[in-house]
Amino acid sequence: MPKILVIEDNPANLELATYLLRAFGHETRSASNGEEGIMRARSEPADLIICDLQMPGMSGFEVARALKADPVLNRIPLIAVTAYAMLGDREKALAAGFDGYVAKPIDPQRFLPQVEKFLPPSAPHAPQVNTALQENPPAPPGNRATILVVDNSRINQNLLASLLEPHGYRVLLCSTMRAGLERARENLPDLIISDLHMPGENGFDFIRAVKADARLKATPFLFLSSTMWREKDRSDGLALGAVKFITRPIEARQLLKEIEECLE
Repeated sequence: MPKILVIEDNPANLELATYLLRAFGHETRSASNGEEGIMRARSEPADLIICDLQMPGMSGFEVARALKADPVLNRIPLIAVTAYAMLGDREKALAAGFDGYVAKPIDPQRFLPQVEKFLPPSAPHAPQVNTALQENPPAPPGNRATILVVDNSRINQNLLASLLEPHGYRVLLCSTMRAGLERARENLPDLIISDLHMPGENGFDFIRAVKADARLKATPFLFLSSTMWREKDRSDGLALGAVKFITRPIEARQLLKEIEECLE
């Protein structure tokens, strides 16, 4: 299992990054400042280090110079992460010793591929989380509620399943809205979570179909989208009957809270 050290002073960003990495089978350790990050890198071997650039005290650039000056640690791939991307920052980060550069806000769909390509060949790559999940997974004993997730991104599906299943929810996964409507009619879920924009499909048409079905119209419907083309999308979704309209990225604990509120 690859071991990844995340050096980040912002608690929300740290939690999101470690959650995404753990959800896909990576072992993580963390540090909230540059000095602590260097100490952890020296005391606990890592296959990859992810480091914020803008940190109080010791900056990410100083961390990079210290790590690359260490004859033991300089072989570990080092990725810079920053919310303040400016012209020349990428070149400056690479010149300081970083091997890669990722801009914030972290995009859950792109973050894992961006990070994993820097894992050395000797580090065993983590399997995709929930690879055994089928389109109709069996309900675990004592499940709290059934939640239907409709999203064409397998990464987004897996992230939601890995968040919800440990909390006792049965999660049904569908990659198209047409399949989602059929699954909803077969299983009568307690909550439907749907993306808004999918290839050839529109979430507004999906919620209209759900609300037009006598057996489904009372089912809480949550839009969870990475793309909101206009602010009116939110008000339109709520007007059509969605209980919430959430945009990514969102911290895992907050997302779980929002979902549980829909089920109350």
